[in-house]
Amino acid sequence: MSSQPNQPNPTNQPVQPPISVRPGGFGGGPPGRGGAVPKVRAKNQAATIRRIWTYLNRQRSGLIMVYVFTVLNSVLSLIGPFLLGKAIDTAIIPHDYGLLVRLSLLLIGIYLLGSAVAWVQAYVMTAVSQNTVYELRRDLFAKYQDLPVQFFDTHASGELMSRATNDIDNVSNSLNQSVTQLLNSLITLSGSLVIMLLMNIPLTVVALLTIPLVLLASRKITGLSRLYFKNQQRHLGELNGFVEEAISGQKIIKQYRREEQETRRFSGLSNELNKYSIRAQIVSGLVGPVMNMINNLNFALIAGVGGWMAYNHWATVGVIVSFLNYSKQFGRPISELANQYNLIQSAIAGAERVFEVMDMASEYSGSGQENLSRLRGEVVFREVAFGYTPEKPILTSVSFTAKPGEKIALVGPTGAGKTTIVNLLTRFYEISGGDVLIDGRDIRKLDKNALRSQLGMVLQDAHVFSGTIRDNIRFGRLEATDREVEAAAKLANADAFIARLPQGYDTVLGAEGSSLSHGQRQLLTIARAILADPAILILDEATSSVDTRTEMHIQQAMKTLMKGRTSFVIAHRLSTIRDADRILVIQDGRIVEQGNHEQLLELRGVYHELYNSQFKRAIQAV
Repeated sequence: MSSQPNQPNPTNQPVQPPISVRPGGFGGGPPGRGGAVPKVRAKNQAATIRRIWTYLNRQRSGLIMVYVFTVLNSVLSLIGPFLLGKAIDTAIIPHDYGLLVRLSLLLIGIYLLGSAVAWVQAYVMTAVSQNTVYELRRDLFAKYQDLPVQFFDTHASGELMSRATNDIDNVSNSLNQSVTQLLNSLITLSGSLVIMLLMNIPLTVVALLTIPLVLLASRKITGLSRLYFKNQQRHLGELNGFVEEAISGQKIIKQYRREEQETRRFSGLSNELNKYSIRAQIVSGLVGPVMNMINNLNFALIAGVGGWMAYNHWATVGVIVSFLNYSKQFGRPISELANQYNLIQSAIAGAERVFEVMDMASEYSGSGQENLSRLRGEVVFREVAFGYTPEKPILTSVSFTAKPGEKIALVGPTGAGKTTIVNLLTRFYEISGGDVLIDGRDIRKLDKNALRSQLGMVLQDAHVFSGTIRDNIRFGRLEATDREVEAAAKLANADAFIARLPQGYDTVLGAEGSSLSHGQRQLLTIARAILADPAILILDEATSSVDTRTEMHIQQAMKTLMKGRTSFVIAHRLSTIRDADRILVIQDGRIVEQGNHEQLLELRGVYHELYNSQFKRAIQAV
């Protein structure tokens, strides 16, 4: 296994254009495209709703319970107005107080039972919605693990976190409220209409007069609010990305005294979010008042017409009272559906962003399936070409052979293509032309997991995870015993500093190992790589940011790690690779020189110039 986390890696399939761009992976990546975040557009609302339903439908037993309790609650709410009208006509007007008491107690019982049913319905629906969202969030995180490195090179981590938190929370809120509300509204709406038609057809026609007005107002308001909600979600994701970047880069911000500039940038992004949030809330807030106004108008029409009919003995007072209540129940679901539409639109906007990620091509789609046994470690690059875009090649005609057990050093100016070469070897990126062979087998035909299980990496960015030191080392091979973990730490010269920690190997590290120095974290990554026991090793500037004494410990640990393994070492300090079997000098995406240290100095070419410039700088520093 690799000494770094098993990050997802690219395929030769196109990846969706970035939403926010940051520098590429370890030591390199596709060129960033700065600027504003492109607008998120809806693809297909119906398809998004169907996909949400597939998740919701997995909680079938819970949904059946919700349906039963919703129907029961709706039926109970429809019985109330009918009994109220009966009480007026058969008990209040005839002054039958005994019947009035019995009907009143029955009404109280129905309302209490309705409240209990509503509580159970809400309880079950909460469980259903939370289980649904749990599966959605789990699948999104699993998809993150399945995506290529190129995807993470071109998307800000804060924006991706926003999809897994804010967007899914919007889906959760909508499921929790909208599903039962929609079902309840539809049952109440249809039930009220049927009862109203049975009670009095002319009054029902009057009640339906305002429906076109309701539909028109709902369409106009919700259409506008949907646009604002989508923009709100987009700007929220952008703001989260900026905050994550600013917090992780606090040392740099303070070092260069850029607090005011970053605060101004935050204010700009926050103002944009605030602008769209206010607009979304104001427009969506119009639904309630507008619907209430229309419902009150409807109520006044029915009361007026109904009063006239009662005056002419065309309807009883009890029927009119019941009808007024049913008209309210008929109008209320329409208003609630309009209100729920805003919440649903916010959820759809979030769900679209989640499914947008889930629909991206896996790095394993189209990947080779061949398995492999223990590698000998022979690596051949044959006329390899690569570019992030066809018109901008990074590597052209790169050819070399690394024999098993050889130490190959890659040197050259920044941006020459050194890290790109090892990115292709690990299949973090796919070659554009030529062939890469390991033990004579084309790596494009190999299973990526099988390939990476025999590649070890120690990077300039010594990444450790929250958890114990023991767990961080065991990341290299999860089935390793405690004794094997401790043996790997000793070989990496990490045992000495671990022994001085309060709980030794069981010391819990904070986020990104902030309690350890960079050198200590680097020793842990070397121990992780030793435990993984790779056949091929990649070292990318592993000693670039440590003091001389720590560098000696790391160099000694790396010699232990490289013994008997094919090793690729990327180095800017040429003094660290003088003992390499072969040095490849990379310039402008080509190998311009190769040989050992002495041979390259005798050529008096690019390597000679690089070495002398570093030697002169070292003398001047002294």
